[in-house]
Amino acid sequence: MIARLQEARVTVRDMRHEDLASVSDIERRSYDFPWSHGVFRDCLLAGYQCVVLDRDDDVAGYGVLSVAAGEAHILNICVDPAYRSLGYGDRLLDDILFRARTSSVAKIFLEVRPSNKHALALYKKKGFHKVAQRPAYYQAHDGREDADVLAKKLTADS
Repeated sequence: MIARLQEARVTVRDMRHEDLASVSDIERRSYDFPWSHGVFRDCLLAGYQCVVLDRDDDVAGYGVLSVAAGEAHILNICVDPAYRSLGYGDRLLDDILFRARTSSVAKIFLEVRPSNKHALALYKKKGFHKVAQRPAYYQAHDGREDADVLAKKLTADS
Protein backbone atom coordinates (compact mmCIF):
# COMPACT_ATOMS: atom_id res chain seq x y z
CA MET A 1 0.00 0.00 0.00
CA ILE A 2 1.33 3.43 -0.96
CA ALA A 3 0.66 6.21 1.51
CA ARG A 4 -0.37 9.47 -0.11
CA LEU A 5 1.50 12.48 1.20
CA GLN A 6 -0.81 15.12 2.54
CA GLU A 7 -0.65 18.23 0.40
CA ALA A 8 0.27 21.46 2.11
CA ARG A 9 -2.46 24.03 2.67
CA VAL A 10 -1.31 27.16 0.85
CA THR A 11 -3.07 30.53 0.97
CA VAL A 12 -2.17 34.14 0.23
CA ARG A 13 -3.43 36.67 2.77
CA ASP A 14 -2.78 40.20 3.97
CA MET A 15 0.45 40.62 5.90
CA ARG A 16 0.06 41.41 9.61
CA HIS A 17 2.50 42.99 12.04
CA GLU A 18 3.06 39.60 13.68
CA ASP A 19 4.37 38.32 10.31
CA LEU A 20 7.23 40.82 10.18
CA ALA A 21 9.77 38.63 11.99
CA SER A 22 9.18 35.73 9.57
CA VAL A 23 9.20 38.02 6.54
CA SER A 24 12.44 39.69 7.67
CA ASP A 25 14.03 36.28 8.27
CA ILE A 26 13.14 35.08 4.76
CA GLU A 27 14.46 38.35 3.32
CA ARG A 28 17.81 37.96 5.15
CA ARG A 29 18.19 34.36 3.97
CA SER A 30 17.32 35.29 0.38
CA TYR A 31 19.37 38.39 -0.37
CA ASP A 32 22.89 39.64 0.24
CA PHE A 33 21.50 43.16 0.72
CA PRO A 34 18.10 42.62 2.37
CA TRP A 35 15.40 45.08 3.34
CA SER A 36 15.35 45.72 7.08
CA HIS A 37 12.54 44.78 9.43
CA GLY A 38 11.79 48.51 9.64
CA VAL A 39 11.28 48.84 5.89
CA PHE A 40 8.64 46.11 5.94
CA ARG A 41 7.00 47.70 8.99
CA ASP A 42 6.94 51.08 7.23
CA CYS A 43 5.33 49.52 4.14
CA LEU A 44 2.53 48.17 6.33
CA LEU A 45 2.12 51.50 8.10
CA ALA A 46 2.08 53.39 4.78
CA GLY A 47 -0.84 51.28 3.59
CA TYR A 48 0.97 49.41 0.83
CA GLN A 49 -0.68 46.16 -0.16
CA CYS A 50 1.50 43.64 1.67
CA VAL A 51 0.77 39.93 1.44
CA VAL A 52 2.19 36.69 2.73
CA LEU A 53 1.96 33.20 1.35
CA ASP A 54 1.06 30.83 4.18
CA ARG A 55 2.07 27.19 3.91
CA ASP A 56 0.41 25.20 6.68
CA ASP A 57 0.31 28.37 8.82
CA ASP A 58 3.99 29.21 8.26
CA VAL A 59 5.03 32.22 6.19
CA ALA A 60 6.69 30.84 3.06
CA GLY A 61 6.78 34.02 0.96
CA TYR A 62 5.64 37.61 0.72
CA GLY A 63 5.02 40.50 -1.62
CA VAL A 64 4.71 44.28 -1.39
CA LEU A 65 2.67 46.33 -3.87
CA SER A 66 2.41 50.10 -4.07
CA VAL A 67 -0.51 51.68 -5.93
CA ALA A 68 -0.45 55.41 -6.69
CA ALA A 69 -1.21 57.84 -9.50
CA GLY A 70 -2.92 55.21 -11.62
CA GLU A 71 0.02 52.82 -11.59
CA ALA A 72 1.10 49.85 -9.51
CA HIS A 73 4.65 48.97 -8.55
CA ILE A 74 5.81 45.63 -7.18
CA LEU A 75 8.38 46.65 -4.58
CA ASN A 76 9.32 43.19 -3.33
CA ILE A 77 8.33 39.60 -3.90
CA CYS A 78 10.14 36.62 -2.44
CA VAL A 79 9.69 32.94 -1.62
CA ASP A 80 11.56 31.26 1.24
CA PRO A 81 14.55 29.37 -0.21
CA ALA A 82 13.20 26.15 1.36
CA TYR A 83 10.01 26.41 -0.74
CA ARG A 84 11.25 27.52 -4.14
CA SER A 85 10.35 25.64 -7.33
CA LEU A 86 6.92 24.69 -5.96
CA GLY A 87 4.93 27.33 -7.87
CA TYR A 88 4.67 29.68 -4.88
CA GLY A 89 6.22 32.59 -6.80
CA ASP A 90 3.49 32.15 -9.44
CA ARG A 91 0.86 32.11 -6.72
CA LEU A 92 2.17 35.28 -5.05
CA LEU A 93 2.52 37.12 -8.34
CA ASP A 94 -1.00 36.13 -9.44
CA ASP A 95 -2.40 37.51 -6.18
CA ILE A 96 -0.45 40.75 -6.55
CA LEU A 97 -1.62 41.15 -10.15
CA PHE A 98 -5.22 40.56 -9.04
CA ARG A 99 -4.86 43.23 -6.36
CA ALA A 100 -3.41 45.67 -8.89
CA ARG A 101 -6.25 45.03 -11.35
CA THR A 102 -8.88 45.55 -8.65
CA SER A 103 -7.20 48.86 -7.78
CA SER A 104 -8.12 50.08 -11.28
CA VAL A 105 -4.59 50.64 -12.52
CA ALA A 106 -3.69 50.27 -16.17
CA LYS A 107 -0.05 49.28 -15.78
CA ILE A 108 2.22 47.57 -13.27
CA PHE A 109 5.99 47.98 -12.96
CA LEU A 110 8.89 46.37 -11.14
CA GLU A 111 12.68 46.39 -11.03
CA VAL A 112 14.68 43.18 -11.17
CA ARG A 113 18.36 42.34 -11.24
CA PRO A 114 19.37 41.11 -14.71
CA SER A 115 21.31 38.37 -12.90
CA ASN A 116 18.08 37.01 -11.32
CA LYS A 117 17.26 34.55 -14.10
CA HIS A 118 14.50 32.71 -12.18
CA ALA A 119 12.61 35.94 -11.49
CA LEU A 120 13.03 37.13 -15.07
CA ALA A 121 11.60 33.84 -16.35
CA LEU A 122 8.57 34.14 -14.05
CA TYR A 123 7.90 37.74 -15.05
CA LYS A 124 8.22 36.93 -18.76
CA LYS A 125 5.80 34.01 -18.32
CA LYS A 126 3.30 36.42 -16.72
CA GLY A 127 3.54 38.91 -19.60
CA PHE A 128 6.03 41.48 -18.32
CA HIS A 129 8.47 43.06 -20.75
CA LYS A 130 11.52 45.26 -20.35
CA VAL A 131 10.83 48.97 -20.77
CA ALA A 132 14.00 50.54 -19.35
CA GLN A 133 17.18 49.99 -17.40
CA ARG A 134 18.22 51.82 -14.22
CA PRO A 135 22.02 52.07 -14.07
CA ALA A 136 23.71 51.18 -10.77
CA TYR A 137 20.35 50.64 -9.06
CA TYR A 138 21.18 47.73 -6.77
CA GLN A 139 23.96 47.37 -4.24
CA ALA A 140 26.36 44.57 -5.15
CA HIS A 141 29.51 43.06 -3.68
CA ASP A 142 31.65 44.65 -6.38
CA GLY A 143 29.91 48.03 -6.58
CA ARG A 144 26.47 48.42 -8.12
CA GLU A 145 24.25 46.37 -10.43
CA ASP A 146 21.81 47.74 -12.97
CA ALA A 147 18.10 47.03 -12.74
CA ASP A 148 15.83 46.02 -15.58
CA VAL A 149 12.52 47.88 -15.38
CA LEU A 150 9.69 45.60 -16.44
CA ALA A 151 6.08 46.52 -17.13
CA LYS A 152 2.79 44.84 -17.90
CA LYS A 153 -0.48 46.32 -19.10
CA LEU A 154 -3.35 45.20 -16.93
CA THR A 155 -6.67 44.19 -18.34
CA ALA A 156 -9.55 42.27 -16.78
CA ASP A 157 -8.10 38.98 -18.02
CA SER A 158 -4.33 39.58 -17.74
